[in-house]
Amino acid sequence: MPTMRMISQRSLGGPEVLEVVAAERPAPGPGEILVRVRATGLNPADLKVRSGFIRRFGPPPFTLGHEFSGVVAETGGDAGGFRPGDEVYGWTPPPRGSHADYVVVPAAWIAAKPAAVDHIHAAALPIAGLTAWQALVPAGRVRAGQRVLIHGAAGGVGHFAVQIAHARGAHVIGTARAAKHTFVRDLGADEVIGREDFTDLRDIDLVLDTISGDVGLRSLATLAPDGVVIDVVGRGFDRTVVKERAAASGRRFLEVNLEPSPEALTALAALVDREGLRPCVTETLPLTDAAKAHELCESGRVRGKVVLVP
Repeated sequence: MPTMRMISQRSLGGPEVLEVVAAERPAPGPGEILVRVRATGLNPADLKVRSGFIRRFGPPPFTLGHEFSGVVAETGGDAGGFRPGDEVYGWTPPPRGSHADYVVVPAAWIAAKPAAVDHIHAAALPIAGLTAWQALVPAGRVRAGQRVLIHGAAGGVGHFAVQIAHARGAHVIGTARAAKHTFVRDLGADEVIGREDFTDLRDIDLVLDTISGDVGLRSLATLAPDGVVIDVVGRGFDRTVVKERAAASGRRFLEVNLEPSPEALTALAALVDREGLRPCVTETLPLTDAAKAHELCESGRVRGKVVLVP
């Protein structure tokens, strides 16, 4: 049987637990696609799964990776119209990680790759790009003239959110480390402030919280009377206190969790191809340097995304 490489771990822990292993190449079943991975993005969720902070993939051993861009290699029955050779992008349902040469995914979890970017930049889009879009547009209904505060504006979700809010006419305020302020301004932010310098702000219509912890709680005081804090971090944090404080103060607090759909991926591709949404890829590393990529992401020095290339 054909084999492939994948990044696996036999225990939970730091980047050192990641290792390159050989495995049998999977075969697609009904409704599934085998994709030859050309690039795979790294997200905070990968770091949390690796360390055991969240247990989305079950017990080790498993292969990390939530998003990819690649080429259809083989299809199962009822493959949603995809054919071998099609360029696609999307994300993977746990425990099928995308940090591998090949990955089998449901046809409903992929879409045609945006034509305006290469595989490396397309692989940076599915998780962070859609999280930003779903939080700001369907959930937040951001519009021209609003004041929008984006926490972690230089990060994976944040750098997409700055572009989307700016394109919709909002006044964008981003928080970031000082070394990243120019980068955030170049994305379209009207103001950039330090990560802890937001508590004096007022009359904010929408806060996008990409950090969680106590950031959402402290952001409530910045809101306009009809404002909202939207938390997009997902599992791992207890939001009980911020929910109670929001309710007691008459403020709104929402959690937005990413839901996979081909329609959402197609809409995101249209933002790239027609409206100029651009992923920033800070570093591209070989798949075999997955541990180094995790160390880089944990350093806090990343602007945008890190991508692995098989």
